[in-house]
Amino acid sequence: MTMKLCKQDSHNMYILHRALTQKLIKKRNAHTKTRSEVRGGGRKPWKQKGTGRARAGSNRSPLWRGGGVIFGPRIKKHKNKINKKEKILALRILIENKFKNTIVAEDFINKLNKPSTRLIINNLKKYNLDTNKKNNILIIVSEKSENLYLSTRNLKNVEILNAKHINIISLLKANQIIINKDALNIINKVYND
Repeated sequence: MTMKLCKQDSHNMYILHRALTQKLIKKRNAHTKTRSEVRGGGRKPWKQKGTGRARAGSNRSPLWRGGGVIFGPRIKKHKNKINKKEKILALRILIENKFKNTIVAEDFINKLNKPSTRLIINNLKKYNLDTNKKNNILIIVSEKSENLYLSTRNLKNVEILNAKHINIISLLKANQIIINKDALNIINKVYND
């Protein structure tokens, strides 16, 4: 069964795609050093003739252990600018589309006295959310507390975000979203102007 996209849907997909590629390009940072950039290798390891060994001019040759990399990845400058309004529009589109999988919690552990992963798991079970590996859960709070971070860092599929720092990748990965009431007010203020 094929789904027909209207012009508005295809335009939304285009903006989402642009915002996502811009975010992913910023994460690209693979960089290797060539033989001239690796530290050391200034002195000839042994004389040219008379040793019986193969000639060598530097111990930072790509053939040597600890030497440079021949055709390794280098950081390139990728230009992929996106306007602020487009970025906000992309986040707004994603939030609207994900709202059916969103739970607005009255008070989802804003004030934890001490770190407790068990308390977080019990609160997630109240909302019929399972913390298995296939179910990614995003918790959006108005303020990140140290105890909340310590309580959830052991849960691999649970991510905590501040309402002011929502990003596209986290929203796309999430299967279920829990939003605090205060965080929802912040999101409405920032993204629904």
